[in-house]
Amino acid sequence: MLIKGKKILVMGVGVTGLSAIKMLMEHNNEIMVYDEKSEEEIMELLHSNGLDKVEVIDDEGKYFLQEIDFVLKSPGIPPDHQIIQFAEEKGTPVISDIELAYNIGIQGTVIGITGTNGKTTSTMLAGAVLRKAGVRTQLAGNLGTGILQVIEKLEEEDYIVLELSSFQLEHTYLFKPDVALITNITEDHLDWHGSFENYMASKFKIYSNQSSDNYLILNWDDRHLRSLKGKVRPKVVWFSTSEELNEGIFLRNGSIICIMDGAEETVLDLEDIKIPGVHNIENICGVVGIMKALKIHNQVIRDAVGDFMGVEHRIEFVKEMKGITFYNDSKGTNVQSTLKAVQAIDRPIVLIAGGYDKGAEYGELMDAFVHKSRALVLMGETAEKIRKSAEEKGIEEIYIVSGMEEAVHKAASLGVAGDAVLLSPACASWDMYSNFEERGKHFKRLVMEMTE
Repeated sequence: MLIKGKKILVMGVGVTGLSAIKMLMEHNNEIMVYDEKSEEEIMELLHSNGLDKVEVIDDEGKYFLQEIDFVLKSPGIPPDHQIIQFAEEKGTPVISDIELAYNIGIQGTVIGITGTNGKTTSTMLAGAVLRKAGVRTQLAGNLGTGILQVIEKLEEEDYIVLELSSFQLEHTYLFKPDVALITNITEDHLDWHGSFENYMASKFKIYSNQSSDNYLILNWDDRHLRSLKGKVRPKVVWFSTSEELNEGIFLRNGSIICIMDGAEETVLDLEDIKIPGVHNIENICGVVGIMKALKIHNQVIRDAVGDFMGVEHRIEFVKEMKGITFYNDSKGTNVQSTLKAVQAIDRPIVLIAGGYDKGAEYGELMDAFVHKSRALVLMGETAEKIRKSAEEKGIEEIYIVSGMEEAVHKAASLGVAGDAVLLSPACASWDMYSNFEERGKHFKRLVMEMTE
């Protein structure tokens, strides 16, 4: 279905919004935009992208919604925004770019990946395996490339791998991937969704329209996902790093094993994996599930995994100085993600944490960190909240700093040879940075600028 001659409100002029506007304007649609930036900033963004004919509205523009065919919402716009609520009251459809793309038509094989943690690594690795297999592959979604930028380039024999956040899935209704992966489900974005149940329901939209011809790859070790057993339509491929399965992907004697349709095979050896941590073995097992559903050969999987060095901002090695190793894990934007980073590093840690408060609790993280703690350096909105949690667990070396520059220098002074300095905030970046990438790049620049 081609969208032509419609009147559309695009909310948000980030990567998603701008890619949507460009595509929609090519098909003679009338576009209005809303963003919480100043009108001057919005106009400058539009002008720099050659989009001068777009009308900008403010909060009062909600009264135009009677004339709008649908609202295209960028992922970061919360569902309780007054324009969204007003649109829903008026019966004006509110959709995400993923839903719009699906309605227009996505050619090729669609792979959707979601979960609280591991989405980006799994998406990047899935793309690497498919490219190693020699098939034309596009990556899009929450990675930073809007799906509307790539769908018109796709052909029937192509593959598209989508990293899908709960924000993007929230406003999907017909979207149906051929193969879906849910890596895990833990509490996150409760400030946005309102409750864990709402958050989980958004994640589960990835499979809600799948049929018995489609595949759903699920983490058996996650109790929320295990509860789906026998309750979904698609073919389920389970994976586990904690127990052997009668059918699915699991570990045995240092290898990743697959049993499907009663046939057992060794897919790859754990010693071939370059990226650290049990959580990355989980990510690889999930991707193996995708590849087995797609009938990709084991040797291709082995070669791609062996070449894969990880993702920027995810336990990324930055520098070793005076025997102290610095790691950038700025993508650790929630407690579980940082917990996995702490577990992955087998040495004393000076942890730099803190940032925007999403309503999380930090007790579980401090339970794990106390056994590896050299010191804790805290910044941002949550600094005091994390400090209290750390003190309750018996952590004594705690320092609150004003920002990243002070944090890096303080952490470097606290570490000794054999330690790791780990930036893994367990929080979003929005109180100090526009995104986790900006935060991670600032950390890396400061570390590289330090001299012995």
